[in-house]
Amino acid sequence: DPDSGDNGLLLYSLVRGQTNEFDINEHTGQIFTVSVAGKAGTFNLEVQAADQGTRSLTARTTVSVTVDSSSRSNIVMVVLNQKINVVERNSAEVQRVLEDKLGWNVYVVNIYSMESERKARSSTNETQVNIIAFDEAHQEIPAEDVKRKLREQKADIDLELEKVFSAYVSTAIGEAPAAPASPELVAAIVLGVLLAGTFVAFLVYVLLDLKRKRKQDLVKKVDIMEGMDNPWAADKNGSLKSLEKPEHMNN
Repeated sequence: DPDSGDNGLLLYSLVRGQTNEFDINEHTGQIFTVSVAGKAGTFNLEVQAADQGTRSLTARTTVSVTVDSSSRSNIVMVVLNQKINVVERNSAEVQRVLEDKLGWNVYVVNIYSMESERKARSSTNETQVNIIAFDEAHQEIPAEDVKRKLREQKADIDLELEKVFSAYVSTAIGEAPAAPASPELVAAIVLGVLLAGTFVAFLVYVLLDLKRKRKQDLVKKVDIMEGMDNPWAADKNGSLKSLEKPEHMNN
């Protein structure tokens, strides 16, 4: 805007689109990601520029952002000892410093604080910035390589970020959140548990059945042995006379 004063002061905003996934620097118009983890595809954002004159004039345009699918295993968490609202406001500069010191293209996947309360945006001095790095061929840099480079360049990164935030800055490497289990994996786990439970129940049933049969066999053997000790205890008619010994046996 060639105007001077408030009439030439532009503020940018996202007026439509996936504003939960993206945000915009209201002063520079630079768009950055907020939360696109696990997402891919083309996002259409409508951006508005408005001057600050008494009768504000506006202009709008559509920006298409293509997000490539990426492996969560290569996402690295950088923890900053700064308030989340301050980090969000300076996210473009944080990205620039990381790219300069790491020597790779760096994309901010997500910026968040462990505190979910809105008041934490200005009270919690710790913010997690999830990043993923790409080389010139747009191939993902393994997370371990990114972490190693972050450790090597920590002093320089901290120094440059202190200039950005005008305050003491200390960076640390955190553990990026694990990817949630897919529905297929959850179903496989549940099925495995059910099958294991069924197998255990069947095994218990077999063991109990074997124990019952052994007990029955033992009872039969005892009955047979008692019959051998008193062979006249019963005859085919079950007559009490069978308990009397034959006369020739008395002799």
